[in-house]
Amino acid sequence: MSVERVTYRLGDADLILETGKIGKQANGCVYAQWGGAAVIATICASSSVTEGQDFVPVTVEYNEKFYAAGKIPGGFVKREGRPKDKEILVSRLIDRPMRPLFEPSFGHELQIVPTCVSADGEHTQDILAVLAASAATSISDIPFHGPVAACRIGFKDGKYIVNPTFKEIEEGDMEIVVAGTKDGFTMVEGGANEVSEEVMLGALAEAEKFIKEMCLLQEELVKKAGKEKLPLNPLDVTLENAEAIEAEATPLLKEACFQDGKQNRGLAVSKVIKELTEKHAEQLADAVQQKLFMNLIDDIQYKLLRKSILDDGVRIDGRKTDEIRPITCEINVLPRPHGSALFTRGETQSLAVCTLGTTMDEQVYDDIDGDRSEHFILHYNFPPYSVGETGKLTTGRREIGHGNLARRSLAPMVPNREEFPYTVRVVSEIMESNGSSSQASTCGGCLSMLAAGVPMKKMVAGIAMGLITEPEGNNPYGRYKILSDILGEEDHLGDMDFKVAGTKDGITGFQMDIKIAGVTTEIMKKALEQARVGRMHILSIMEKCIDKPAEISPYAPKILTMKIPVDKIGALIGPGGKNVKALCAQYGVTINTDDDGTVTIYGKTGTSAEEAKKAVKGITEDPEVGTIYNGVVKSIKDFGAFVEILPGKEGLCHISKLSRGRVEKVTDVLKEGQQIPVKLLEVDQRGRLQLSYIDAIEEQK
Repeated sequence: MSVERVTYRLGDADLILETGKIGKQANGCVYAQWGGAAVIATICASSSVTEGQDFVPVTVEYNEKFYAAGKIPGGFVKREGRPKDKEILVSRLIDRPMRPLFEPSFGHELQIVPTCVSADGEHTQDILAVLAASAATSISDIPFHGPVAACRIGFKDGKYIVNPTFKEIEEGDMEIVVAGTKDGFTMVEGGANEVSEEVMLGALAEAEKFIKEMCLLQEELVKKAGKEKLPLNPLDVTLENAEAIEAEATPLLKEACFQDGKQNRGLAVSKVIKELTEKHAEQLADAVQQKLFMNLIDDIQYKLLRKSILDDGVRIDGRKTDEIRPITCEINVLPRPHGSALFTRGETQSLAVCTLGTTMDEQVYDDIDGDRSEHFILHYNFPPYSVGETGKLTTGRREIGHGNLARRSLAPMVPNREEFPYTVRVVSEIMESNGSSSQASTCGGCLSMLAAGVPMKKMVAGIAMGLITEPEGNNPYGRYKILSDILGEEDHLGDMDFKVAGTKDGITGFQMDIKIAGVTTEIMKKALEQARVGRMHILSIMEKCIDKPAEISPYAPKILTMKIPVDKIGALIGPGGKNVKALCAQYGVTINTDDDGTVTIYGKTGTSAEEAKKAVKGITEDPEVGTIYNGVVKSIKDFGAFVEILPGKEGLCHISKLSRGRVEKVTDVLKEGQQIPVKLLEVDQRGRLQLSYIDAIEEQK
């Protein structure tokens, strides 16, 4: 196989897609490079076929090698291990736009493995991984309705940046990743610092141009190195008596599907399936016929739901297309955690719990993008009981993805370390689920942080939108309805899952998954406006529950910050950390010192933290002549007393400075351990402190 490549000038470097040199035994393999970033993507199909599958058994395993950035993994084990959150998120980024473009009837299990083998810290690897995975699939012999491409759009100083560098992403007001085909968008996700709907639409327009160019680039590679596609494996049997069964099942399912409540609908549909299965038991004893029967049942429900929405504007729970389910909010529902909230929207419920910690609790990341830490953490848990099922309590890709979306939506409104020196962790426990638990986590997470006393810049809420379409003539979107606050059934049977989170003033989080070829800008514009109206409604309800940060919980750690001169850091820490360790032990606190002289003190009580702060101030402050200090007599001599005016700083109060009158013996006036007010008279050339006792007569004056 000859080596074939295509190139495209992207920013300051060529984007290269190459095949034929590496991974020749895979069904498809592409080496992609942009600047100093490089990804090798492969796709393989299993040798066996599973007939009659109604889904695509595809897995995406994006992985990053530490050697890509010239690093050795930290910790005891020096081999790359289980996927990191970032690798899981990039895998989802690749999976979601590609999955709808495979044919379920192909029947083979598919595995896509993009591997980052080079990273320069400037050019992003995830966009390259999407392009490489799509290109590898497109040139392979696996049937695929692609190619797809992805693009990252940044927004800085009123201008869009196509595929910004890591630095530009950090400095910008928006970062979204858009994926799609030549015909339209299939996936959008990202975060922003309160950008408007107009800015978001402009970003999509910018991404559309690049995506089309990248699809054409891949098609050029296919012309040079594409393989002949393998045949599909459709079932050569059909459901017997299909028309009669459909006619019989449709009125029964129409009544069942529009029952009030998710559980009631599920029970009613199960009852219909059981009745029909028993009636046609002989035919459905065959496994293939049983599978085809269940496919027909799903198809009938699909048609009923969509027809009701498109023809009558009525959803299965009786709501109008733009109507939001009843919402209730409660805070401080748990007695001991620092902040808690229960957010309920219809049959979706999040118990969000906020914990305040110290800088030692920050999330530290060790990956090829460089070591970094985050002071705001959000974890999402989706236990099986939330949908009335049994199963294992695990953290899968869904949990990682939904948690990341909620965290990204809230992060712009969380104060930085300087404004609020706590580490903030929010955990969203999904108690019930029937539509958009990630956005319930956004709402509940915001409420729980306010209840914990986190001074959020603004309140954040999120909403999930849906889409139902029906072609008319050559127009695939001849008729369509946009749905606000979708149910789980509407997500499953609809054409779009579109989540938008933000404040009253703009968007902070954004995610869209499309199950059809793509959506138009017109649909996106209407969906964004309908989402904005819904978000305002949810925010108004949340504000009635709590509209400003509460007092910090008495169970939270007490944190004090102060600045010391940089040249005093060594004195505070001491040789081998001796001084700071002694202070921590003495006052029962934890002291953290940054290179810029910021000292953060964490104490279990306010008193211990304040006392420790005074001690730090004493060690790092230079005594000022003329200042009166409340000192402690440390030792008594015949000629005077040594008094500690600041921790570790003692001065001599000579016997002649004890009183205006003559003093025969120092012990007539002072005793060890006594606290006395003294004035610093001078600091001699050798740094010795000369003090004067402010006696009772002086104090009265």
